[in-house]
Amino acid sequence: MSDYEKVIDTILGRWRSQILYTGVKLGIFESLGTVPKHASEIARELGLDASLSYRLLRALASIGFLNEKDGQSFSITPLGELVRKDHPQTLRGVILLEEGPEHYSIWKHLVDMVRDGKQDGFIREFGLRIFDYIPQNPAYAEVFNYAMSSYSATHTKLVLEALKSYDFSNIRRLCDIGGGHGHLICNILQKHPQLQGTVLELESTIKNKELLWAEKMGMADRCKYLAGDMFQEVPSSDAYIMKMILHDWNDEECVKILSNIQRASPAGGRILVVEHVVPGPEIPHFSKLFDIHMMCALTGRERTEKEYAVLLEKAGLQYVQTHYPQSKTIGVIEGIKR
Repeated sequence: MSDYEKVIDTILGRWRSQILYTGVKLGIFESLGTVPKHASEIARELGLDASLSYRLLRALASIGFLNEKDGQSFSITPLGELVRKDHPQTLRGVILLEEGPEHYSIWKHLVDMVRDGKQDGFIREFGLRIFDYIPQNPAYAEVFNYAMSSYSATHTKLVLEALKSYDFSNIRRLCDIGGGHGHLICNILQKHPQLQGTVLELESTIKNKELLWAEKMGMADRCKYLAGDMFQEVPSSDAYIMKMILHDWNDEECVKILSNIQRASPAGGRILVVEHVVPGPEIPHFSKLFDIHMMCALTGRERTEKEYAVLLEKAGLQYVQTHYPQSKTIGVIEGIKR
């Protein structure tokens, strides 16, 4: 690909993601399998305009999510399988959130934010921070929680890989701060039978018991859910884990959360912070793009290993090391209370 083609490809990148979003939103991937189906039949089943839906199907095929055969027949590809509802590692929630109307609209504020130094495009667009907007907008809340679940399967796999040699033998109680429905902690408990777990979350997140992984994985006796606010108080525990939490918040807010953990920890208590760690300037990395999304969406940022070490130090904790999976997609920053 020439330099010119690379620039054009980048400029038009959102065309592809919006085409995919529309296919997901309309249910196209659920209507297809490996056996080719005619475009008119797909349109009829989904209540779509036959002519326009064929053009959408053709575009989805051109970016690799469908196969098109002569005669306007289509079947799903492995890429398309990944955005189906029933795929165990589905990314359907991610596309619905990140290319949905709320997150699409906040990016238009990026130019002004970089000019004036005031972060958080979500407030500029909706007058509220995300976590205040969620309880007032049930449709967005549903998509947001669905996306977090979509992310969880991938993140959990990476964390388990990063911590495969980690010594949990001296830990009895592990608390997941902002742990959602408990996917990560329940998978850790499954690998380490001596552990007892607690998930600290907002009441609105954990009130639907059917969504909780402790119930689904048969670990209700080992993993408890506690409604609370990490900015106010966290429960006492031998160790804590936080996955994609600190990147939501600015440095001052992060230190407040970490200080609450420090106060609740015993001497020698551990903290494991799971984040997309920003590498050096010579390395292209997802974290450097995700950082701009955080600029638009919240007050937070993606940080380097050194920046996380400084946050730990300001909260009275000591940085130990960072554990990585082979891909280095994420890192698990370890701290300790001396």
